[in-house]
Amino acid sequence: MRVLVVEDEPMLADAIAEWLREETHAVDLAHDGEAALQRIAVNDYDVVVLDRDLPRVHGDEVCREMVASECDARVLMLTAAAQLDDRVTGLSMGADDYLTKPFAFPELAARVLALGRRSRPAAPPVLRRAGITLDPARREVFRNGRFVPLSKKEFAVLAELLRADGNVVSAEQLLEKAWDEHADPFTGAVRLTILKLRRKLADPPVVETVAGVGYRIA
Repeated sequence: MRVLVVEDEPMLADAIAEWLREETHAVDLAHDGEAALQRIAVNDYDVVVLDRDLPRVHGDEVCREMVASECDARVLMLTAAAQLDDRVTGLSMGADDYLTKPFAFPELAARVLALGRRSRPAAPPVLRRAGITLDPARREVFRNGRFVPLSKKEFAVLAELLRADGNVVSAEQLLEKAWDEHADPFTGAVRLTILKLRRKLADPPVVETVAGVGYRIA
């Protein structure tokens, strides 16, 4: 998934981003509300992890603007305020979930994953197609019963192809979901990852190239 972490404490922001990247998500960072709104306007995020007490533009206002613009991203709001009234206020502004500081990273990651599932059309917990079985929770892939060890990027790309359910996924869409905003679209990173993925999945070939359009698993 593509996740935006909005947190004004750089060390905490980096720690959250690193943890989520370990979960194979593509993660961008913003350290104030203004920067967050700029990124949300140009990128298609599945989940925004949003600190409430932000400089420049308050987290509450970021949430309100996301709702007003009919942004599809789900919002996990972070705050040091643990009172019931604070949680109710955050949720009433349009946040989808609420997590108080300090928090455990595994819980945050689990909540992000749950919100990400809600931001997409319903899909089975385990993805299956063409003899491939991908379990997002266990981070495991099998091809015809054989375990396939994949890198984080290979796993993320394969998950997107399986979620497409036989439809074509463009290289731009794969960059959007499996890489962060620093990815250079001209590096050939998607093509190289697809080549490695094909080699690891072995014969018969299962990832098809649709010339000039993208890739699919038929």
